Amino acid sequence: MTIPAPLRARVIHLACDHAGFAHKEAVREWLCSLGLSVVDHGAYAYNPDDDFPDFISPAAAAVAKSPETNCALMFGGSGQGEAMVANRFAHVRATVYYGGPDDILLLSREHNDANVLSIGARFVSVDDTKRVAWIWLTTEPARASKYDRRNQKVEAITRTLRRLA
Repeated sequence: MTIPAPLRARVIHLACDHAGFAHKEAVREWLCSLGLSVVDHGAYAYNPDDDFPDFISPAAAAVAKSPETNCALMFGGSGQGEAMVANRFAHVRATVYYGGPDDILLLSREHNDANVLSIGARFVSVDDTKRVAWIWLTTEPARASKYDRRNQKVEAITRTLRRLA
């Protein structure tokens, strides 16, 4: 498998709760076997009573600190709550995938420069998770001015809301 240069330069942060634990573990082993740079923020063991914000927040903070070179894959039951937490961090653009057309993944990267993919583990098999993660990780943002302009407006809204808080 040929790994594109932009992907080799990225750090991939992983995080999950109990519902996404098996998916995260499988994806971690797979990405590490490819020689990619991976940071695991947990969960580190299956615990049906854990709370996803405890693991998602550190991963999202790492992406927020250096969004040009960091991205994250997050795993939960639906992926929704994980994305909601991640999107509270400046410079994080999380998208959710729980099945459906691959175009969802492509557009999230190409048009929105998403840097976090939150996967609904209850709706996507481990094999499909690896497949869609690869599509998402290897898709580069389209640098058309209209997409850059829109993404800059999202960042401006985030800055304004932080000042008002």
